[in-house]
Amino acid sequence: MEAQPQKLLRPNVSALDKILGLPLKLLDDGFIRVVDYMGDDSAIVQAARVSYGKGTKKVHDDRGLIRYLMRHRHTTPFEMCELKLHVRIPMDAWRQYIRHRTASVNEYSTRYSMAIDATQKTAPVKWRHQAQGNRQGSAGLIDPAIGRELSQKEVALHEYARAVYQERLAAGVAREQARKDLPLSTYTEAYWKIDLHNLLHFLALRMDIHAQEEIRAYATAIGEQIVARWVPMTWEAFQDYRLGSLQLSRIEMEIISAIGQSNIPSALKLAEAAGWLVAGPKGLKKNRERQEMETKLEQLNLQIPWTK
Repeated sequence: MEAQPQKLLRPNVSALDKILGLPLKLLDDGFIRVVDYMGDDSAIVQAARVSYGKGTKKVHDDRGLIRYLMRHRHTTPFEMCELKLHVRIPMDAWRQYIRHRTASVNEYSTRYSMAIDATQKTAPVKWRHQAQGNRQGSAGLIDPAIGRELSQKEVALHEYARAVYQERLAAGVAREQARKDLPLSTYTEAYWKIDLHNLLHFLALRMDIHAQEEIRAYATAIGEQIVARWVPMTWEAFQDYRLGSLQLSRIEMEIISAIGQSNIPSALKLAEAAGWLVAGPKGLKKNRERQEMETKLEQLNLQIPWTK
């Protein structure tokens, strides 16, 4: 007679249960909260071993397996865990959020309901300059004296846009049309369900220092306050092998190897062959790959061969 499979119990993570349903406040009027979750670290291990129950493995064995899976990008076991979040976020940040098409989403509809009467406001000391070397990013803060005027006008603009919206609704204009001039700072809400593998990819991109500050706040809250509680062994491995790691291309590895052998002429030859050392009127021409390589060399405390 064949042995019957063991009865499985739904994983419960007490650390995550403590904040289940509680909104984590973000920005001035946003939040994110856990609605439900499926799986935990042991579910990842279970899927990887294709076995039932806890077996005879010890905790440190589970940790080692999770780290192996993360290190070698074996992603399927991480897809066995899912997280459902309730998000309240400004529409401009939500546009970036929703670009991650690997989640199931249901958003608050301003065709069926009135738009949420809340907008993200910018403090006078929070206005950012456009980055010079990054067309889609920001760098540094604008003078607070100028910021105060910008913030005052922002409030006036929001109030005017809302008044026009309310006037249209009162005149009988359809909600789907009345909403069209609301600012992108208007808050929206959504339920967002995603598996752990794709969530970690989202976090790797949106927790990065180059991500927009507003969406980075949401990603950081998800990572540090939710995922770290939910799957602590996976979070540790993710920090070690994704967030805190460096990815090197073939040419970068060859240059680092040459530097390690004190063979600077060889390193320069490799960089020149890659097209990194093209002279311009004011020194080397801008090259994104070379600049990224310079950042990596600085992180590794290594000499940058083409600078004196």
